[in-house]
Amino acid sequence: MIVDKAMTPVVDLQLATELSGVPDQGQLQCWVAAALAGDAHDAHDPDHNLAHGLAGTTELTIRIVDQAESAELNRRYRNRAGPTNVLSFPFEPPPGIEAKALGELPRLLGDLVVCAPVVEREAAEQNKPAASHWAHMVVHGILHLRGHDHIDSADATRMEALETAILRGLGFPPPYE
Repeated sequence: MIVDKAMTPVVDLQLATELSGVPDQGQLQCWVAAALAGDAHDAHDPDHNLAHGLAGTTELTIRIVDQAESAELNRRYRNRAGPTNVLSFPFEPPPGIEAKALGELPRLLGDLVVCAPVVEREAAEQNKPAASHWAHMVVHGILHLRGHDHIDSADATRMEALETAILRGLGFPPPYE
């Protein structure tokens, strides 16, 4: 997949784990850019793309954590026990400030929290290279930040197809096979 340099996002990487094998800043940035470009070119839903435009610089935070922090965030924000692979927190302007009022400031996409031990364990359980599963979790999280979901089967099918196309463009195998 060719990624437009004008769409290259600014990724604030926060490492809150000592686990080795975590992707570096360049890999994460590449995967984020591919997810944004793939979503922007998704011809299945032009209204989605108009509503979630990519004009200007896009910024987000990726925080890589251990199981304890993931479990606490999962409990607090999703009311679910235990750690999870990726959590997405879309940016919402503070009360009283409309997104349009932010004007020429960089577009804040939100935050991804990725649990390194869970991603590594899942990759091993699924017999996938770790980089492939890391890329999948980043792409999956970015699509959530952009408004995609998989609550019902039609949305899940569409989101999985988009994830698969983006990951293939990055040279990774389909994540759901």
